[in-house]
Amino acid sequence: MLSEAATLFAQPCEFIAGAASVESLPPITQPEIAFMGRSNVGKSSLINALVNQKSLARTSQNPGLTKQLNFFNLCDRLVLVDMPGYGYAKVSKEKKGEWDNLIRRYLVGRPSLKRACLLIDSRRGVMPPDEEFMTLLDETAVSFQIVLTKIDALTGEDLGVLLRSIDKTLASHVAAHPSVITTSSLKKEGMDGLREELAFFAAP
Repeated sequence: MLSEAATLFAQPCEFIAGAASVESLPPITQPEIAFMGRSNVGKSSLINALVNQKSLARTSQNPGLTKQLNFFNLCDRLVLVDMPGYGYAKVSKEKKGEWDNLIRRYLVGRPSLKRACLLIDSRRGVMPPDEEFMTLLDETAVSFQIVLTKIDALTGEDLGVLLRSIDKTLASHVAAHPSVITTSSLKKEGMDGLREELAFFAAP
């Protein structure tokens, strides 16, 4: 028998809006979960695996494909938000500035945002841009949880070392959720745990 979280994430999930500016943000309808991380960290693949769809969120071998905030409605109970990857591969300083402003304005002004999932590539660990984004989340008072991606590329010992290092990093960030979720979109590892975490925020 499926758990309540598994049942929720087995429901239809549809793209509802893309916002490239603050003015084009869609109206608030349901609690929102934002997915963020460095370009090519695997955000789109994770979202697709989470909702058991192959091509809901677009994936690419070229970093920086997501150029706007993409909103996905999960059966009118939860909205998943795929954010532009920071690192902004091959974009101008002007465009980077526009995205930075959009992201900050979204984080500050979106009361429906219940949790930010900050994705970290487990092969690379926490890098300076990740720590900068954690500081931004602290400043904007947005609760965030680290989600490690691509753990299938690590040995159990290497993963343990990485988790201990991340625990130390999180201790200095007031907005951080203390538990880290480990995932592999390729092998569907960790998805049940992530669904359980996020289902808590879903509307009745």
